[in-house]
Amino acid sequence: MEDTKIIELLLARSETALSEITRKYGKLCLQVATNILGNRCDAEECVNDAYLALWRAIPPKRPQSLLAFLLRIVKNICINRYEYNTASKRNSNYTVCLEEMAYFLQADTSVEQEVEASLTTAYIEEFLDTLGSKDRVLFVRRYWYFDAFEHLALLTGMREGTVRVRLSRIREKLRKYLEERGVKL
Repeated sequence: MEDTKIIELLLARSETALSEITRKYGKLCLQVATNILGNRCDAEECVNDAYLALWRAIPPKRPQSLLAFLLRIVKNICINRYEYNTASKRNSNYTVCLEEMAYFLQADTSVEQEVEASLTTAYIEEFLDTLGSKDRVLFVRRYWYFDAFEHLALLTGMREGTVRVRLSRIREKLRKYLEERGVKL
C-alpha cells in the first residue's frame, strides 16, 4: 500500500493503517531499534511504542515522508531507552556512531545554535549529494541506521577495514566541506 493511503487511513483513525505500517516497515524499524539498543526485546517494545506515538501524532501532523517520520520516532524512543538502560556504560553501536560523528554534533541548544544546526543539516544533505552512491550508502547506513561495520562490509562487498577507512575519509571530507561553508565545528 502506498504511504499516502496509509497516512489517509491514519487520519481516518483506521487500525488497518497500523497493520499496513507493520507489514511495510516493521522489519526496518526493528533493525534500526536493534542497532541502537543491541537488545531485541527492548527493540520490539520500542517499535511498538513508536507505532503508538505515530498513531497519536497523525493527526494533527501529516508527514511528507511516512518512513522518515516513523524512523525519527523509533530513533527518539530508542535513544531514550538506550540512555535509561546504559546510564553511563559504553557498549552500543549507537554510542560508537555518535562518537565518530561527535565532531559534527552540537551539544548546546540555544535558538541561534538550533538555527545553525538546521543550516548544518542542509549542508550535510548537500554534501551527501556530492558523494558516489557507495559512499552515500555507507554514510547513511552507518549514521542514520547505525549499522555495524561488519554489516556494512557484507552489504557492500568490501572488507571491514576498507569500510572503516572509507567512512573515516568521508567524515574528513565532510569536516572540510562544512568548514568551507563557515560552519564552526
